[in-house]
Amino acid sequence: MNDEAPRSSGRADALVLLAVGLLIYVADQVSKALVAANIGLDDRIRVIGDLVQLWHARNAGAAFSLFQGGQLLFLVVSVVALGMIVYFHRAFRGHSIALQAILGLILGGTLGNLTDRLRQGYVTDFLSVGLGDLRWPTFNVADSSIVVGIGLLVIYLVFVDRLREGATT
Repeated sequence: MNDEAPRSSGRADALVLLAVGLLIYVADQVSKALVAANIGLDDRIRVIGDLVQLWHARNAGAAFSLFQGGQLLFLVVSVVALGMIVYFHRAFRGHSIALQAILGLILGGTLGNLTDRLRQGYVTDFLSVGLGDLRWPTFNVADSSIVVGIGLLVIYLVFVDRLREGATT
C-alpha cells in the first residue's frame, strides 16, 4: 500500500502558482488604489478602535521603513526573489499543490510591491496595528503575503518535506 500523499502534475503546479500569484497581485493593487483614491496621505481611519487603522502612507524603504531611498537595492532583491520562486517551483514540481500556492503568495506580493516601486518610486502602505504610539510598522497586502508565504515555505521545507522524505525511505 502506498502511503505517499498524492502528487500534483507540472501543469497543475504552474496553474496554482500563477492563479494565487495573480489573486494576491490584484488584491494588492486594488486595495492600494482604493486607499490612494479615498484616504488622504497620512490620514488615518479607525477600523477597530485604536487597534486597527487604515493609514495612508508612502514607503520608499524596505520593510519597517528601513533603507529609505534604496530603490536599486529593492529592485535587485525583487529580481532575486523572483528567481528563487522559479527555482523552488521547478525544484519541487510535482510535490504539492500547497507548496505552489505558498510560492504564489510570495510571487503576488513581490510583483505587487515591485510594480509600485517601478511606477511610483515608493510602496503604498495602509494597514496599521497597535495601541497609541506603540504600533507595528504600516504594511499592505503584498507585505502580508510575502511574510506569510516565507513563513509557510520555511515550515513546509523544514517539516513537511522532511516528513515526506522520511516516509519514502
